[in-house]
Amino acid sequence: MENQLSNRESNFLISGLSSHLFWDIDKKLIDPIKNKKWIIGRVLSYGLFSDWKLIYNYYGLSEIAQTAVQIKDLDKKSVSFISALTNIPLENFICYTIIQSNPKHWNF
Repeated sequence: MENQLSNRESNFLISGLSSHLFWDIDKKLIDPIKNKKWIIGRVLSYGLFSDWKLIYNYYGLSEIAQTAVQIKDLDKKSVSFISALTNIPLENFICYTIIQSNPKHWNF
């Protein structure tokens, strides 16, 4: 019974997310547990507020924050958003550390 519930919740999460998040993959191939980092990264970077609410209800803020800290390619806006919500310092995010260690000539 518990497994069926999680499958229903998983299907609800994937089917509820905006289709533009999956321009390069078939939605049917996505597993919300195995692909959690990828889903959270896509929603933070490209998602709508409705997508944010879906992952927030599915994963919870603490799980989203723990995962976001490990994502290497989050943009500044997404990192700042999660940092402000969770009071996690920017220096704790891998993407922030990588950006700081590889300065670019032009900052667009």
